[in-house]
Amino acid sequence: MEEFSVIVIGASVGGLTPVRTIAEALPARCKAAIAVTIHVGPYPSVIPEILNWHGKLPAVFGRDGEAFTPGRIYVAPSDCHMLFREPDIIRLDRGAKVHATRPAIDPMFASAARLYGRRVVGVVLSGNGNDGAAGLRLIHDQGGLALAQDPTEAAAPQMPAAAIANDDPQLMPVTEIARRVAEFCAAR
Repeated sequence: MEEFSVIVIGASVGGLTPVRTIAEALPARCKAAIAVTIHVGPYPSVIPEILNWHGKLPAVFGRDGEAFTPGRIYVAPSDCHMLFREPDIIRLDRGAKVHATRPAIDPMFASAARLYGRRVVGVVLSGNGNDGAAGLRLIHDQGGLALAQDPTEAAAPQMPAAAIANDDPQLMPVTEIARRVAEFCAAR
């Protein structure tokens, strides 16, 4: 099995614009697999369509049992946690809400940390609450790279601030996060 880098991104309130900024920066020949969880709850979502309008990579909702492969953006569908299982398979879970939401960021981050270890880049963006903080810590503990949006520029600073309080992620503005993520996508 060929190893590839994995980028996992979590956002909530005010996070769609930063996610779009990252998607716009990704190269058309991306060598990483990208997964995004945004707190949408049970409501209909058009996030893949928005990312397709603004980026070079195809964006789709993750489907249960689908292969998680480089060169695509997989978005957690409404009311489902998106997880990863061997060998590079997406699993959708309608289990208990985490941090009062489903989809939640921590389950995705935790499963990516366990399966991909040092190959994971985790990104926590704008949002209320503390979802993503524990999962980002797991990514860091497994040797992956932990990034958080500078809370001073976030529309809702609680999630990046919680990530900072729980660990020591690299703190940067979204434009710098987008540049770094694009570098990981082009590497290998």
